[in-house]
Amino acid sequence: MSGQAFWFLSRATGVVSVVLLTVVVCLGMVTAGRRRPHGESATVVMGVHRWLSLGMLVFLAVHIVTAIVDGYVPIGWLAVVLPFSSPYQTLLVGLGTVAVDLLVVLMVTSYLRHRIPERRWRIIHWTSYAMWLAALAHGFAMGTSDQPGLRLTTIACGTVGGLFVAWRLVASHADRERRQEINAQEWT
Repeated sequence: MSGQAFWFLSRATGVVSVVLLTVVVCLGMVTAGRRRPHGESATVVMGVHRWLSLGMLVFLAVHIVTAIVDGYVPIGWLAVVLPFSSPYQTLLVGLGTVAVDLLVVLMVTSYLRHRIPERRWRIIHWTSYAMWLAALAHGFAMGTSDQPGLRLTTIACGTVGGLFVAWRLVASHADRERRQEINAQEWT
């Protein structure tokens, strides 16, 4: 495979990774939100969330390997795990590395979820927002500079994810009024 093929494959898998990551983060917000689905629909949404996560991991692995093997720019294997150690575009590659490192933490804690207290797992899982933002910044600033279609894809991912974050922040509990009534009662 030629260097140019690796370059195209790296770009393509990077874009697919950020799109899938955005979908996974949005589905995670749906399953964790105050208006999360119940019953069979919750099972379906969680299943899709998990399977798309696995698919995203495959595309991300190909993205990382092809970016390093391409050799057009000097990104070493250490830069995959140690943020800001790449001689090429140190900050931008470092943001991608931060996203990968956070992804590893999320994967491990998700795998061990049954052994971690629920509250601690949720706090750790909040880092998915930082991971997603780091991946967006990495993709927007580094990978799409001369490709307007790729840049628009990254902007669309940021917009969709931002709308889901807004929804997650403003979605109220289904029993909000009842909670307010109880809080307003005088306790003797």
